[in-house]
Amino acid sequence: MLFLFGDYALDADRRELSLRGGLIAVEPQVFDVLMYLVRNRERVVSKDDLLDAVWGGRVVSESTLTSRINAARRAVGDSGAQQETIRTVARKGFRFVAPVEEVTGTADREAAPSRSRAFRQETQFTTAADGTRIAYASVGAGPPLVKTGNWLTHLEYDWECPIWKPFYTEMACGHRLIRYDARGNGLSDWTVADFSFNAFVGDLQDVVNASGVDKFALLGISQGCAVAIAYAVRYPERLTHLVLYGGFARGWCRRGSPEIRRQMEAIETLIRQGWGRKNPAFRQLFTSAFMPDASVEKAQSFNELQRRTTSPHNAAEILRSINDFDVDDLLPQVRVPTLVLHARGDSAQPFEEGRRLAASIPGARFVALESRNHILQQGEPAWARFFDEVRAFLQSPAPDEGT
Repeated sequence: MLFLFGDYALDADRRELSLRGGLIAVEPQVFDVLMYLVRNRERVVSKDDLLDAVWGGRVVSESTLTSRINAARRAVGDSGAQQETIRTVARKGFRFVAPVEEVTGTADREAAPSRSRAFRQETQFTTAADGTRIAYASVGAGPPLVKTGNWLTHLEYDWECPIWKPFYTEMACGHRLIRYDARGNGLSDWTVADFSFNAFVGDLQDVVNASGVDKFALLGISQGCAVAIAYAVRYPERLTHLVLYGGFARGWCRRGSPEIRRQMEAIETLIRQGWGRKNPAFRQLFTSAFMPDASVEKAQSFNELQRRTTSPHNAAEILRSINDFDVDDLLPQVRVPTLVLHARGDSAQPFEEGRRLAASIPGARFVALESRNHILQQGEPAWARFFDEVRAFLQSPAPDEGT
């Protein structure tokens, strides 16, 4: 029996744990703890259960059991703070919470590595009309799902980030996920003169054309929603579905408040002065707004990701452009099946902006998520709700496929 979760494989017959095909050394008792938790993942496992299963009921100190649990977490890239794979349930025990696929039979076991290879990313480049090189990548297999660029991505470093890696892994399950680094950040060119809204929309168009997809679903997150909306209005025949999360039609400076514009200009000045410093105080401003409920580890990772992703000048220019986005007039022209999702407590982009999107797009369905996070955190209820809603929506037939 082979148990697959994330990039890991737990082989019960060979008593091996592997990550992307490479073996991970684990002590026998640690392997037994992992195996018992995986086999009993439908329930909370008590300490007595583990003592009976792994130690045969022998008397074992609390510290010994704790050390084995910690070692099991380290082996699968988890931690006591993160708990995305092995969760501690207070006063009850432990539960294995990561999604698991069971593989049985020789043919299925031999096919398992190919499924793992399907999640290996392929990165390429295309050139925009103004000569800017745009990096894009695809991962997974299935119907194409294109994701627009959003605040400071990096096609490679994102996979090292405990925030984005699980998100993209989920999105790539059952789809060919195509995403790109918008101009001025990530692997795309950093020396850029044009950060206009039309340039961002043009980059999406160039990536779609370069990737060779004909019809596809389009996902917009945050400012990527405005870009996705403009594309949907220009090329409705290319889209099967449109998913918008945490988005807005009007940037902060288009919402009619001179005070907000002054605040945004002050933030731009701070970014130019402090973005690239080792001290993450300036970048933490965004991290706190995007993910108020993130663990210290995740916040630090996102701070570092932002620093590595672009220059102070580009961060300020990108923010200035985003704050002036305005696609309000385009919303009634959207003719693509649309799902809009927004977190009620989102402080980066107010809940009301998401409601305005859904109310103005003909036939759009709106889902309110119970969260304070602009970037949803794996493990919170809103995370599961988001993926349940998106998967159900994307599996619904496109207009030309009938009902």
